[in-house]
Amino acid sequence: MASFSFGAGNARKVASIPLYALGRVLTLVVPRRRDLWVFGCAVGIADGALALWEEAATHGRSAVWLTASPDEDRDAAARGIPTARKSSLRGLWLTARAGVLVVTHGFGDVNRYATGGAFTVQLWHGIPLKRIGLDSPETLRSSILPHSRAMRALIRAMYRGATRRIGLIPAASHVVRGRLESAFSLPDERVPVTGEPRVDVLSRGSAEERRARARALLSSTTGAIGDSARVILYAPTWRDGAPDPAVPTAADWRRIGDTLEAQDAILLVRSHPLGAGEYTPPRPSARIRMLGSDVLRDVTPALPGVDLLITDYSSLVFDAGLNGTPVLFLAPDVEDYAARRGFYGSFDEIARGDVASSWADISERLGGALTEGPERARLADRSAARSARVHAFRDGGNTARVHRAILNATGAAMTDGRTRGRR
Repeated sequence: MASFSFGAGNARKVASIPLYALGRVLTLVVPRRRDLWVFGCAVGIADGALALWEEAATHGRSAVWLTASPDEDRDAAARGIPTARKSSLRGLWLTARAGVLVVTHGFGDVNRYATGGAFTVQLWHGIPLKRIGLDSPETLRSSILPHSRAMRALIRAMYRGATRRIGLIPAASHVVRGRLESAFSLPDERVPVTGEPRVDVLSRGSAEERRARARALLSSTTGAIGDSARVILYAPTWRDGAPDPAVPTAADWRRIGDTLEAQDAILLVRSHPLGAGEYTPPRPSARIRMLGSDVLRDVTPALPGVDLLITDYSSLVFDAGLNGTPVLFLAPDVEDYAARRGFYGSFDEIARGDVASSWADISERLGGALTEGPERARLADRSAARSARVHAFRDGGNTARVHRAILNATGAAMTDGRTRGRR
């Protein structure tokens, strides 16, 4: 089963209220350093946090990355990034002292008990297709008194109180801005339309250069990939602890293997790091390779090397379109997922006829999706149009805009080395 669910996570937060209270006392008496930035990211040294780190480093910011594992320590050391463990006393102290906190998933990316009073930059980690935050009933579930309205009200109050401490969350476009404002209960001025740092890599250099870099990255992490081979990325999303209904059966695996052989294609399986489901085929195959976050922390730089994306409700559908990558949807539980989690807008409008309910259906569509011709061109055009609706920028300058927005906002929010707001 999954390593995390909202129900279990919210129960831990309720049980930790005394620790939050002690941390709040600490941040009320310890002055914050305006010049100190602290970074954290749930998936490691990656994502928009890394892009912003590199931008901040070029401007000489004093910064530390808070890590959660020896692997993250090694990744940071290889890049020359100073670190501290977020769960250590030093991690607590650095979080309490920093004027700016940069996270991608939540306050737990840094030391969650010492965030009060800081200017928090929430970069988020994808354009929402499924509902998130306060817009989703999943966010308010708890394994403690799961049917209690009072418990849900307490969790909602805690969540709203936390999100109101966000000083800035960049939006990819005005469409996305509305979703973020609603999900995090934030006013317009804290959600500027700057573009997202994490996707700058999909706009820098020529298409040929991006593809060459991405193929080299995939070959170095999953094994050699021939120049003529077509690469399919399968990326199912998280189901809050529930099993993934699209895990292939033995018969599915045989069909997938035969189709890949016929199309000279390689399937890269990137199951969600918090998801449930076993994606190992019965027999090892060079054409079916795992690309989990343990193999490649950040998949975004690899997207230009992918010839087809298969997913269900992942935000990758919007990012893949920046390079015109065709998309097919494998969503056997779309009705149940819509009822439990919900979507922004209509899933039918997003997927529009390109949805399969089984691997057998997907296998039948692969030929047209991978072979140059009218069907592949149609899918590529649809993917690019889908992306254009939610990405306002594709100039590689998102990170620089976010950095400037932080400086402008903190100049107004901080004085004499101590923060005034986000209490």
